[in-house]
Amino acid sequence: MAGWLALPLSVSSECSPDQLVLVGVGPGDPELLTVAAVRALEAADVVAHPIAHEGAEGMALAIAFRWIRPDQRCLPLLFPMVNESQPRITAWRQAADVLAAEVKSGNRVVLLCEGDVSLFATGSYVQLALRRHHPDVPFRLIPGIPSVCAAAAAAVEGSLDVPLAFQQEGLLIRPCPETNAELIALLQSARKTSTVLGLIKLGQRWSWVRAALEQEELLDRALFAQRVGWPDQWVAAAHAVPDDVRPYFSLLLIRQQWPEVLP
Repeated sequence: MAGWLALPLSVSSECSPDQLVLVGVGPGDPELLTVAAVRALEAADVVAHPIAHEGAEGMALAIAFRWIRPDQRCLPLLFPMVNESQPRITAWRQAADVLAAEVKSGNRVVLLCEGDVSLFATGSYVQLALRRHHPDVPFRLIPGIPSVCAAAAAAVEGSLDVPLAFQQEGLLIRPCPETNAELIALLQSARKTSTVLGLIKLGQRWSWVRAALEQEELLDRALFAQRVGWPDQWVAAAHAVPDDVRPYFSLLLIRQQWPEVLP
């Protein structure tokens, strides 16, 4: 089928799909785990979770920690944050190998993923590595709440209303562009197509992104959110965020128009 990656089909296996579950744990608040995610955690013998370097705890584990019992074994999987492709490919395949071995040993395993398991997620690469290299190991996915959805909900606490999409509007979730020109072009295209933007991975770009929003007269139509769901969460109108802020784990929601028919 067009658009599908050609991967081997799973063959019959004595393993159950419930033995390996890739779980989205949401953006930060343990209360935002779904009932299905908590049930999968409760049933697990092994809780696998990503780390960026040896000795790190990992954000996904921190989010889910409330729901993990002392008798469950935590299994860190190293996913280096590098630009080179080969270390990342190696990490994905090694993670798939480790998870498959755990399942074939009779363990019930979950792999924790921040946010949603299919949206800009390390788990998606592991999913494809499992399908390609271990087609005899079935698994299932449990979706999680994406940070853009959590940000729109959190904004209401500050009397800021940013519904992500109405009726025929579009919603585009993507990493923040790398250059001013790319951002301006994206803003103009979104305006023409009535598309709300959810720009993740804002990070160190904020100073020039803020200037671009001001140039396009959008500072009062954009929502800034940092570390959504964590105790130090910061959600504010973009015009209230100074340009010297160096945000971490941050995003923007940009709504340029509103429908003509509203309550």
